[in-house]
Amino acid sequence: MSDDALSLSSEQQAGYRVLARKYRPKDFSDLMVGQEPMVRTLTNAFATGRIAQAYMLTGVRGVGKTTTARILARALNYRTAEIDRPTIDLRIPGEHCQAIMEGRHVDVIEMDAASHTGIDDIREIIEQVRYRPASARYKVYIIDEVHMLSTQAFNGLLKTLEEPPAHVKFIFATTEIRKVPITVLSRCQRFDLRRISAADLTGLFTTILDKEAIPAEPEALAMIARAAEGSARDGLSLLDQAIAHGAGHVVADTVRAMLGLADRSRVVDLFDHLMRGDAAAALGEFGAQYEAGANPVAVLTDLADFTHLVTRLKYVPEAADDPSLSEVERRRGPDFAGTVAVTTLSRVWQMLLKGIPEAEASSRPQAAAEMVLIRLAHAASLPSPEEAARRVMELAGGTPAAASRPSPRGDGPQAALSAASTLSAPRGQPSGATMLRAVPNEAERPAILPAPVSDLRPEPLVDVASLADIADLCARHREAKLKAQVRSFVRLVKIEPGRLDLNLTDGAPKSLLNDLAVKLKEWTGIHWIVSLNTQAPGGPTLAEAEVQEREQRVTDARQDPDVAAIFARFPGARIIDVRIKTPEPEPDMVAPPAAAESAEGDILPGDDIEF
Repeated sequence: MSDDALSLSSEQQAGYRVLARKYRPKDFSDLMVGQEPMVRTLTNAFATGRIAQAYMLTGVRGVGKTTTARILARALNYRTAEIDRPTIDLRIPGEHCQAIMEGRHVDVIEMDAASHTGIDDIREIIEQVRYRPASARYKVYIIDEVHMLSTQAFNGLLKTLEEPPAHVKFIFATTEIRKVPITVLSRCQRFDLRRISAADLTGLFTTILDKEAIPAEPEALAMIARAAEGSARDGLSLLDQAIAHGAGHVVADTVRAMLGLADRSRVVDLFDHLMRGDAAAALGEFGAQYEAGANPVAVLTDLADFTHLVTRLKYVPEAADDPSLSEVERRRGPDFAGTVAVTTLSRVWQMLLKGIPEAEASSRPQAAAEMVLIRLAHAASLPSPEEAARRVMELAGGTPAAASRPSPRGDGPQAALSAASTLSAPRGQPSGATMLRAVPNEAERPAILPAPVSDLRPEPLVDVASLADIADLCARHREAKLKAQVRSFVRLVKIEPGRLDLNLTDGAPKSLLNDLAVKLKEWTGIHWIVSLNTQAPGGPTLAEAEVQEREQRVTDARQDPDVAAIFARFPGARIIDVRIKTPEPEPDMVAPPAAAESAEGDILPGDDIEF
């Protein structure tokens, strides 16, 4: 290579600036991309002369907070031969504009609060604000990442911020607005810089590439816009990288490989396999994308994005016109929106939200992503709760009316099968004749009214023969704390009128025996001797007995052939609860005696078991 060529190459390298700096906004007309509300507010304020003493700019990284602060400082100090007042019309550069935009003006002081957090740094500002600007109209202090200041620094700034000299303006920028004290926020005019939409970013990239005479594919620009997540700076940095990867061209395949993304059409194909419940095809498609260089986490993320798009298209069909969408998303998204149920889409979305962090944290992201896809394919083939109830009704020989009855609360059909149906065997019929009945929801259950005041007075003679009777007395007299202690800590050894022998579990309050004796005398009208018997273990506590009884009922229910048939039909089903209910008697008929539970705890025919 000749010396002239080497010299030219060095000059090109020295003169090259990245796109994020080269096309940095220089006036408010450039800021109109995504920040129209802020520009409109400043326009009106400058036109009426209502210029605030301090401004607070907040937003995510790369939306233009520091650039906006410099443009605002330029507008405050704008001066030309014809105009000498603050204005937002900055088309003609003023005498201070170039130095301010390059960050080298003596009267526009920029400070990074991340590296100047202490009270000493703020004290230096307080000392300097008394002096007038050297050449500009206002002395402007731009403090970036202001939330990093210490509490002492914020307190030191408060007085000056509330009553600054007329020649001083403050402009703060932060990404963590919640960390800024409210006392500081209340003294500033706040502007929330919004994320720039993918459509606006795509338009910005197109304009810049036209100026640079660089060809680009629209699909590639849409990928970069989505990856930027609303940040113009991040998007332009990725665009620079894509130009370098494509040797002066921005091509979709190159951008896809650079970002580790899967082909959008292949993501849609993967979604199609999952919605069909075809796990084998889904794993095959995912494996092909992985071999092509797609990141497993990126594939799941793209899958979540497409799930969100399909769900949104069900309610906002015009969202398909978004220019950041690929052609295959515009074409096939509405088709899925018309065929896939919202319940299925919601289930897929929730599983992806849980599966993406799992894949990110896993040492084997490919295997973790495949497990997520298998779960999705399995879940997509499962029926909805109301459909499951209808199918079980048909299998049991009943009618689906009860299972599909709408809920008064607006929840649609009765909730999950395991929590909203009852298997019941009428008296005198074998267990094989079981049928499904809907359990009344909360709105249908009879209200439990508080006991009248007259019933709360002490009764002279009350039959107390068990711990359950004592717990009922506590509930009736609204002694919730004592009832909880009786249920959790008391083991009954012996009970007879006026005498109670107990053993206590670990953690029982020391005053429990005395409290029981006092309350029993008050409620029954007789004197009670409540003694601690540590020689006998006593029976189980009420809480333990309930747990044992419930476990026994679940065990008995699992042995029922009809329940076993349900589990075989729906592998993911489980027993939530088992309740013993006595059916109400028919009108004008005498109710038969209630079935009693045997001493062994077996469930007798005629009892209703709720799952």
